[in-house]
Amino acid sequence: MSDTRLKMMEAIARRRKVTAQYNGNQMLLAPHLMFERRGDLFVSALNLSKNWRSADDWRLGYFKLDGLAATEVQEEGFDPLPTYEAVPPHEEDTLVLAI
Repeated sequence: MSDTRLKMMEAIARRRKVTAQYNGNQMLLAPHLMFERRGDLFVSALNLSKNWRSADDWRLGYFKLDGLAATEVQEEGFDPLPTYEAVPPHEEDTLVLAI
């Protein structure tokens, strides 16, 4: 099992924020769910580094685990989005872990 996968699973289970590099960008993520799609693992997470207009615009993005690097679990926790449901984005996706 990859180090990134273990760290993301810990972050989801403990509701902890994660710092990671994705496509060359440093991000602060609040991971809510991990799922498998066609043999690849993804995480559904709120990108807290994104410049959102307001908290009302917050939504989960999907990040392929293979694209995440330098992943570190932070001690700071987070609350799930009020609209969050522990369901993979598509019917054919397989849920691995969710808060």
